[in-house]
Amino acid sequence: MHYKQKHIYVGVDLHKKTHTAVVINCWNEKLGECTFENKPAAFHELMAYVKSFTKKGMTPVYGLEDVGGYGRSLAVYLLENNQKVKEVNSAFSYAERKSYPTTQKSDSWDAECVAKILLNKLDILPDANPQDVYWTIGQLVTRRNGLVKALVALKNQLHMQLSYHYPSYRKFFSDIDGKCALAFWQKYPAPHLLEGVSVETLAAFLRKSSHNACSTRKAEDILSLVRADGDTTRSYQEQRDFLIQSHVRDIKFKKQEIQYVENEVSRMMDRLDYKLETMPGIDLVTASALVAEIGDINRFASADKLARFAGIAPVNFSSGGKGTNQKSRQGNRVLHGLFYNLAVQQVQVSKGSKKPRNPLFYEYFNRKKEEGKTPTQALVCVMRRLVNIIYGMMKNKTAFRMPEQVEQRVS
Repeated sequence: MHYKQKHIYVGVDLHKKTHTAVVINCWNEKLGECTFENKPAAFHELMAYVKSFTKKGMTPVYGLEDVGGYGRSLAVYLLENNQKVKEVNSAFSYAERKSYPTTQKSDSWDAECVAKILLNKLDILPDANPQDVYWTIGQLVTRRNGLVKALVALKNQLHMQLSYHYPSYRKFFSDIDGKCALAFWQKYPAPHLLEGVSVETLAAFLRKSSHNACSTRKAEDILSLVRADGDTTRSYQEQRDFLIQSHVRDIKFKKQEIQYVENEVSRMMDRLDYKLETMPGIDLVTASALVAEIGDINRFASADKLARFAGIAPVNFSSGGKGTNQKSRQGNRVLHGLFYNLAVQQVQVSKGSKKPRNPLFYEYFNRKKEEGKTPTQALVCVMRRLVNIIYGMMKNKTAFRMPEQVEQRVS
């Protein structure tokens, strides 16, 4: 008996509220179909339904496209109940749907396509491994990204409101959302509130808000700019002042919440004991984003497989003995973007000291250009080398160490 005859194949189409499962046998015959709610209390219904088709000596295999989103709870439940679960790449099921003369789209057909992929590619599909630590870090990273995006939008809105009240507001502070700046906007949202305020009073307020970083000269400059701008008071000034103060309160809240989230990310990263932050250009935010997208490094047998997962490895297109290697547009584009941004940082030169931020990669980048590669191609080479190094650092939990010969040349 062929080993595939010892299984029945359960493809599951995943959704937010309900899932649809289709059961087929090794001959591609549809045995049954069921729809159940996306909650742990209903998952036993699926297992009981599948069991009704499972003959003695047979083992069910479940295929799920997404074990980190809507399908995560189901994957965890099945694994906890010692079921065999495979992760099906959505590209496979998409290609399966498109391989028929007449293309159709429904929950039932999508689940059946997943089941067919499960049967045909059983040997190469990875086991589902929804580990809580990586999923949780991913959720925290997503939360931080959402807060940062909201903070940028708030700052843009504050810019707009300030331009109505203080035409020269950009000259007041280097950052409009700095601690001292926010304190100033909240106390003096409009110039009319500065009437009668002396240089000494304003200077004392600024020193207190900035922990003595602002001098009396700053207070003099602000009052001088306000006088030069003229009167900007208009109707409903009280409500206009309220808008600025509301933006300031919201910005302060977002900044504090970002700090809370980063503290939690730091605690989660400490559990994994990776030392990614020892590499120049990688801080807590970048390290956690890398870990969230890569997940368990042990699911990649080599750095080459990680590079293909990130869409960094070239794809060969050939026919009739002729062909070329072309840039991949596939893979995890978020992870690809992280490696791209990291590669750019590695080859940059500090504006002040004119020294490369990472001499190892700066030298490697220039060497590739001297070999005839374009700057873009050389940067891809840096990305590929970064994959090797980060793979090794995560696999062995080692710190980054600059080669001694490079350190000697820089010093």
